[in-house]
Amino acid sequence: MAQNKNNKAIWNTRIKKDTSSIFKKVGSSIDVDKRLFKEDIQGSIAHVEMLFKQKIISFKIKNKIIWGLNRIRNEIIKKKFNFNSNLEDIHMNIENRLFEIIGDDAGYIHTARSRNDQVITDFKLWLRNSTSEIIKQLNELINIFVKNAEKNVKTIMPGFTHLKNAQPISFAHYLLAYVEMFKRDKKRFKNNLENLSENPLGVAALAGTSFNIDRKYTSKKLKFKNPTNNSIDTVSDRDFVLDFLYSVSVCSTHISRLAEEFIIWNSDAFKLVNLHDKVVTGSSIMPQKKNPDPLEYLRGKTGISFGNLFSMLTILKGLPLSYFKDMQEDKELVFNSFDQIKNSILILKEILNNFTPNKKRMYELANIGYTTSTDVADYIVKFYGFPFRKSYQITSKIVNYVERKKIKLNDLTLKELKKIEPTLNEDILKVFDLENSIKSKKSYGGTSFENVKKMIKKYKKESE
Repeated sequence: MAQNKNNKAIWNTRIKKDTSSIFKKVGSSIDVDKRLFKEDIQGSIAHVEMLFKQKIISFKIKNKIIWGLNRIRNEIIKKKFNFNSNLEDIHMNIENRLFEIIGDDAGYIHTARSRNDQVITDFKLWLRNSTSEIIKQLNELINIFVKNAEKNVKTIMPGFTHLKNAQPISFAHYLLAYVEMFKRDKKRFKNNLENLSENPLGVAALAGTSFNIDRKYTSKKLKFKNPTNNSIDTVSDRDFVLDFLYSVSVCSTHISRLAEEFIIWNSDAFKLVNLHDKVVTGSSIMPQKKNPDPLEYLRGKTGISFGNLFSMLTILKGLPLSYFKDMQEDKELVFNSFDQIKNSILILKEILNNFTPNKKRMYELANIGYTTSTDVADYIVKFYGFPFRKSYQITSKIVNYVERKKIKLNDLTLKELKKIEPTLNEDILKVFDLENSIKSKKSYGGTSFENVKKMIKKYKKESE
């Protein structure tokens, strides 16, 4: 194989005329896939070690290539490497530089492989590391939620349905709801790691190779569980990309839901949480403003992750087997989604470390909207023997009465209650209390203080 001279494409001996300048410009992926340089070199080293083991190349050539690859890695890390768009991608940039360093022996590096299996190997290695990084960030995020919950077990707030006051809950219980969401996100990303466990290297362009390679050896070297089973599927497969983009989209949705709630709760209408100066911005014209811009950033960026997922689905939906240039778009979409979700988690962690609940306002709002009405209905069923539907009707009459009188449930007297339902006794008055309402929700998963403390203990144990 001749040295690649004058930065010509590797196929220049076959295709005589230069590629059109506009396609060179849009077809080059080096600005995107240079992020894969470490994985590309890692995969190439494993490949040449396997070629030597199988007596396809000599010991001298193997060492020469590995020495050259390590030198290239150091050049890139030290920003002394010249990325050339004429060479199209990270694979050809590295190979071209290898020719410059060690000469024609560099030509052996591509024996028994194609860029088709090479790029998928690089990409899976990168995604494996990046997915592990997201899992680590999610663990830290979950711990911050748990710490905030631990401080707010007895902080009483209204639980909402339809953004209307529904029932009183512990603010800690609300925070732990997001722990469950992010635990599911973590599980999704962990499942993705399992789907990244098969090694594509060695399937070549689409049909495998006639060289006596050992794919189990490269699998072990690159810490894959085993090689892929079908060469055509291997170069066609981007399910692992969809899995990642989907997981990012769901996680982004959870982040966006919290962002939206905190934006509402921080508003002057609600005043349920206060954002510290570290996580707000000002206005160019209104001196008094403190805007929740970081939360709005989180909400806005979610749309980007959805778009990346839908773009990849659209790219794949009409592709026959096996490899097509269309697939080159996968890396930019994944890199963009990875950067977005990583930044979003970091920002959310910062917000959760820089807010305080307005406990007084939370309690006041929980006392508005007759939030203990369900407790009254349940109590009448349990202690007065009425069917629930009858109890519901009695409680509705009580609510209608206090609404007309413009008083709260806990302002009612026993005399007023008996006018509505004569069988009621003084014991029912305690049911109107917010704290008693929360304490009574002892069913597994409920908001009782006792339950919440147990769940915090459980989450802390899981994080050890």
